Amino acid sequence: MSLFSSPSSKFFWITLIVFSLSYYLLIAKSTTLQTTSSSSPPPKPCNKNPYEQLNLVLNKNGTVTRGSKPPESPPAPDPNLHTKVLSKDLTINKSKGTWARIYLPRKTLDQNSKLPLLVFFHGGGFIFLSAASTMFHEFCFNMANDVVAVVASIEYRLAPEHRLPAAYEDAVEALHWIKTNQEEDDWLRYYADFSNVFLIGSSAGGNIVYNAGLRVAAAGGGYDLGIPMIQGLILIQPFFSGTQVTGSEMRLADEPHLSLCNNYAMWDLSLPVGADRDHEYCNPMVGDGPKKIEMIGRLGWRVLVTGCHGDPLVDRQMELTRVMEMKGVKVVGHFTAGDYHGVQDKDPFKAKPLYKVVKSFISTLPSSRY
Repeated sequence: MSLFSSPSSKFFWITLIVFSLSYYLLIAKSTTLQTTSSSSPPPKPCNKNPYEQLNLVLNKNGTVTRGSKPPESPPAPDPNLHTKVLSKDLTINKSKGTWARIYLPRKTLDQNSKLPLLVFFHGGGFIFLSAASTMFHEFCFNMANDVVAVVASIEYRLAPEHRLPAAYEDAVEALHWIKTNQEEDDWLRYYADFSNVFLIGSSAGGNIVYNAGLRVAAAGGGYDLGIPMIQGLILIQPFFSGTQVTGSEMRLADEPHLSLCNNYAMWDLSLPVGADRDHEYCNPMVGDGPKKIEMIGRLGWRVLVTGCHGDPLVDRQMELTRVMEMKGVKVVGHFTAGDYHGVQDKDPFKAKPLYKVVKSFISTLPSSRY
């Protein structure tokens, strides 16, 4: 017997269907309104000059005049000095002004075993600071001592005088230089294990590690291109952004160590002219960015991503970690409560536990001889 066999039953079922559809649409509309109303309001426009806040003067020729220069520290290569870690500077490309500061734990001089090589890239929004800056000199000094590794801290060209991808190009060139000069420098030849190399960087340096790593991965890992055997990438609070504001960026929009306006200003000066923050250098989630991550997985590299929930960029860092995991990359995420962007560079006590995380990450790599 049909449901619509009589006029009364037909009317009943039509009424029931119309009522159900109306109720469903009402609930859907209510849910949409609730989601919209509970979402964060759009960020306030920058009512201050971010370049002034960054102590920068924009010049008509596209360069910037930077304010007072942060303190710098010289290397200490003399083995007769009473220091736990020796350091020296070596030229990479004189015409570009790039060089490397090598750090060697003193106790290694009395040992025959070789140590992992950490190739470090400093932070500074691609615009500021140097491998000689005291904060990064001390960071690398302590990292070499605590992790027990040879560290090569790379001086790369800065934006806006040299916009991206200049820093990525300098990073890849530095890897070629390390490989080709290993026989010319005693510290590299005798104490660095070139089959056990890690790229590591903080903030903008973490971004450089990621994008330079992708370039090496696209070339098949670089093993046939005169590049040391990379075992992993270590991204410390990597500097990423995008045109869509994340929850953590909204929540910490006025965070004094990295405000949203200053964040945008640094990207504006670093990206290719005319590019927005959804450029692949800035936002690894756009275009074929997620697909490029698969190259890292195919090479078997492991990745460590560290961050903290007081950093406006933490949502992006955690998203990258999740996507890497989905793409089959052997990734470790280490995110702590509180703190702020760049805390490990400014506070040696906060850097101490980070060194333990890095050392543990290196020691658990299957191919590592650490």
